[in-house]
Amino acid sequence: MSGRIVIVGAGIAGATAARTLRTEGYTGEIVLLGAEPGHPYRRPMVSKELLAGTVEDRRTLVQPADFWHTHQIDLRPGTTVESIDPGPALVWLADGTAIGYDTLLLATGARPRALSMAATPVRPDLGRRGAEIGGRRPSTGERIHTLRGRADAEVLREVIAQGGSLLIIGAGLIGCEVAATARGLGAEVTVLDAAAVPLERVAPAAIGDYLRKLHADNGVAIHTDVRLTHLAQDGAAVVAVADDDSTWTAAAMLVAIGSVPDTRLAEAAGLAVGDGIRVDEHYRTSAPGVYAAGDAVTRFDPVSGGYRREEHWNSAQSQGAAAARSMLGLPAAAAQVPWGWSMQYGRNVQFAGVIRAGDELVVRGRVEAGDATVLALRAGRATGAVAIARPAEFRAAKELIGRGAVLDPGVCMDESRPLAEAVELSGQS
Repeated sequence: MSGRIVIVGAGIAGATAARTLRTEGYTGEIVLLGAEPGHPYRRPMVSKELLAGTVEDRRTLVQPADFWHTHQIDLRPGTTVESIDPGPALVWLADGTAIGYDTLLLATGARPRALSMAATPVRPDLGRRGAEIGGRRPSTGERIHTLRGRADAEVLREVIAQGGSLLIIGAGLIGCEVAATARGLGAEVTVLDAAAVPLERVAPAAIGDYLRKLHADNGVAIHTDVRLTHLAQDGAAVVAVADDDSTWTAAAMLVAIGSVPDTRLAEAAGLAVGDGIRVDEHYRTSAPGVYAAGDAVTRFDPVSGGYRREEHWNSAQSQGAAAARSMLGLPAAAAQVPWGWSMQYGRNVQFAGVIRAGDELVVRGRVEAGDATVLALRAGRATGAVAIARPAEFRAAKELIGRGAVLDPGVCMDESRPLAEAVELSGQS
């Protein structure tokens, strides 16, 4: 319970780990290094409240501003880590100084995935074919953006205010949330995606179709099955060109096609890396005394025998707590069902577990009305769920997924009975 623990990354995984170390009785030194300025904040707000500029700073914080000092956590925001050296157990900072550690936690998160194509100068003929998004355009500045942190949201909000039109590449969670937020700011918005439906990675097609209509009803067109071949920009516009020669033009573009784990420090230090920093079930990396948690890791699952990476806020939070307990030699908490949520035009969409092609889908309510829960069953066992505007039922579904409950589809669809009864009445316990 003594020594120095250094945490690289002050996102939710790193911040939660630091807090958990103290609540579990660790009395040694904790150094929390964050690349962004300011105190750890709630990153899910980036595409919603922070982009809209509708939330007070204090409400965005993971903990009150004085929490870190009160709990003797040496928070160092705006600190860039240049490298780590597990041999002598050192963390090297960009200013050339080094910090020694007894235990190290890497919580480096993820960075936005880049498009595989470069932007070239706009040809005179582009922007006159296909769909052109309206709104006045700014005359200067970068036109292609990504969104990961608070600073990105501030830049994008200003871009929207200046230009009035936004083209979003990607109809996943970030893309759809930004589309709804930007529309609320008065922007003309169009979304392009290569998938068949919005939110294809986390929700079944019926949910994606509902969201497409929800956006259309609010003035946002989502074009799917789009294969982009070319981007172009100049000082006044950005253009996306598809393989069928369709074009879309706007004052600015947001690339929101997912994220990749930030493994650069781990790779340079010689740690095992796959689709993320590889850790065992106790969040230990391949280097002694070095742990990792959050969006940057791919964790060994002893049940399946393979590695799995999760990218949700709640997963990173639970992993930060679990890694802290592991560093202290405490028993691991029970594994949590991965889950997340999205707020679009005031509609709350929650999802949990994993839904795969071929799963049996059971629907309670009416998806097209924006009031439903969709359960995914695999060999009768609950494996995933998506709920629209049904938070209580979603909690019940998440609990059933966590138990791996075998459900009676007929009982599941009977809304006169609580969802929890789908287990009892099918003879399961």
